Amino acid sequence: MLQVSNLSIKFKTPNGLFEAVKGISFNLKEGETIGIVGESGSGKSVTALTLMRLLNAEQAVICGDVLLNGTSLCSLPEDEMRKIRGNGMAMIFQEPMTSLNPVLTCGFQITEAIQLHLKLNKAEAKQKTIALFNEVQLPRPEAIFDSYPHEISGGQKQRVMIAMALSCNPEILIADEPTTALDVTVQKTIIELLLKLKAERNMSLVFISHDLGVISEIADRVLVMYKGEVVEEAPVKILFSDPQHPYTKGLLACRPSPDYHLKQLPVVADFLEAGTKTITIEKIRERFAFAAGELEERKTKLYSQPPLLKISGLNTWFPVGSGFFNRSKEAVKAVNEVSFDVYPGETLGLVGESGCGKTTLGRSILRLIEPTSGSINFENTDLRSLKKRELREIRKDIQIIFQDPYSSLNPRLTVGDSLMEPLQVHQFYTNNTKRKKKVLELLERVNLLPEHFNRYPHEFSGGQRQRIVIARALALHPKFIICDESVSALDVSVQAQVLNLIRELQREFNLTYIFISHDLAVIKHISDRMMVMNKGEIVEMGDPDEIYYHPKEEYTKKLIASIPG
Repeated sequence: MLQVSNLSIKFKTPNGLFEAVKGISFNLKEGETIGIVGESGSGKSVTALTLMRLLNAEQAVICGDVLLNGTSLCSLPEDEMRKIRGNGMAMIFQEPMTSLNPVLTCGFQITEAIQLHLKLNKAEAKQKTIALFNEVQLPRPEAIFDSYPHEISGGQKQRVMIAMALSCNPEILIADEPTTALDVTVQKTIIELLLKLKAERNMSLVFISHDLGVISEIADRVLVMYKGEVVEEAPVKILFSDPQHPYTKGLLACRPSPDYHLKQLPVVADFLEAGTKTITIEKIRERFAFAAGELEERKTKLYSQPPLLKISGLNTWFPVGSGFFNRSKEAVKAVNEVSFDVYPGETLGLVGESGCGKTTLGRSILRLIEPTSGSINFENTDLRSLKKRELREIRKDIQIIFQDPYSSLNPRLTVGDSLMEPLQVHQFYTNNTKRKKKVLELLERVNLLPEHFNRYPHEFSGGQRQRIVIARALALHPKFIICDESVSALDVSVQAQVLNLIRELQREFNLTYIFISHDLAVIKHISDRMMVMNKGEIVEMGDPDEIYYHPKEEYTKKLIASIPG
């Protein structure tokens, strides 16, 4: 159906042409799913945009050819190409919140496309849209038809995007990172949904991801892209059982595996440095494994100490407005009767789906959200009894790494100024010269460069921004850090680097963490103990191995079953 021949894409930059894709070729058969995998910057998404002819001549120079059922898409006039978009090929974009128009209802955005391509009237287009919402298993289709994108969850927005892509019955569906940053349970349902729709409609599917675990669940054949080139292509089972290229081995190895206990995760560089030598994933994992008895010795030492943090009967409830003057006795129990201890030097993992109360719990502990009741005892100090001035003073000991590093950095401040600010507020060091020296040391410690001091947040990649906010959290020499979904939106290769950094810093500075994630594989890798949260309550707590291999709760079993293969 689709033939891509010697496709190269060069972007126009102030410094000349930059070749993002370097002469790649592949075919897609009817009813087939091809997976395209690689890190950010490998050329995956740019290839998808080119297949849809969404890059214009002012942006890029495109060479090679793309044939759809024998018709060259590269030479078609724009009005002819517009007819193919939607009918011939459709695309699910990476980030549904930025792909959906925030000022238009979800229903209108789909009926608009249906009326344009299928020439239906308004009532028929609405009927077809609601049928599509039912097909993609959206709850309350009529209500979502009239909802704006910000009023529905991330998983629901992704289903709206899928419905939009399917609205004109395409022969080929291109899905660009459609599950990135979604809960593993939501991710699993989206993958199952795409496979179901593909089978029912006999579509072909191009599925783009940085995560080989996800690719293994959906693809028939896989292309591995690295720096704009296809470095390996194989049927999915062969690629997983016998990867050939060092880069493919690195991508497979850097995803946390629940079956291994590793001091640190392998990274792509470990395999690329080995080059084409025969090096297996197992050999690299052996290099990073804990020595016999090392884990038991660590846990004995950890739990022989008094706790650093004691949470008892913590509640954070949000009132639901109803009745006269919005007075209400009803409340959303975001955190409900939660009690646990955290020990010095420990990493306590907190796992659960979006909306379970993880982030609210983390922010309640720091009093960024005021709890309704309960006690928070840090080093024998009751944090709930502290006045604002006293709380600010103790905040240098308790820090947080937020979920989205870009939104937690001031876009108008350089990285250097953002890192110096907490040192100035808490009056660390006597002058800015000494503070700048400290900041440069911090940048070096998180593997960034001195020249990054004067750059702005938008000039960095996601992984680099995450390192910047880690450096900012370390600036005040804290004892305790809450890491809130701090790796959820990163490539698996960058995620491995950040997880390794978090562990190294713990050893170096004797840090204590609560590590929050929706990904049970990540939590199991990094945690000494694990807590599973559901609907505001801790439903299971204990040793990560015990919970993973012998879960007691159905909810925990569902999380485990959702980990990609």
